[in-house]
Amino acid sequence: MLSSKLLTLVLVVQPGRVLLGMKKRGFGAGKWNGFGGKVQPGESIEDAARRELHEESGLTVDALEKVGNIKFEFVGETQLLDVHIFRADTYNGQPTESEEMRPQWFECDKIPFSQMWADDILWFPLILQKKKFVGYFKFQGHDVILSHKLEEVEEVEEVEEL
Repeated sequence: MLSSKLLTLVLVVQPGRVLLGMKKRGFGAGKWNGFGGKVQPGESIEDAARRELHEESGLTVDALEKVGNIKFEFVGETQLLDVHIFRADTYNGQPTESEEMRPQWFECDKIPFSQMWADDILWFPLILQKKKFVGYFKFQGHDVILSHKLEEVEEVEEVEEL
């Protein structure tokens, strides 16, 4: 039985562009990604998403929309990554490099999928279309998807906190 690790991911989207960060260290280093991380005990998932966005990019947001939930299994690992995905259409501050991430804006037709997690190309377009989704991806290593499920939903189920 796999244990579950609760994580957040925030994508800041503006008309025609999206903010991504180059992960500088740790899990996923060398890949472009949204901003996020672990939910701390007693912290709501949305609070964790706001905290991680601020820590990694310097930005704050007034509103976050929950748009997705994807569970990731990595062959040989004992933890399932339960990632709650949010979209922010407005933000406060200027994107600022942190110890962990280097933010950069990308035009929506120039998203660097070849330098991102292999699953991103499958669900990222749904975010840009303001659609909601749930999914499951099984990886061999960090680059090969062995199997996956992805479906659009009306609403993403809420889990409040750890």
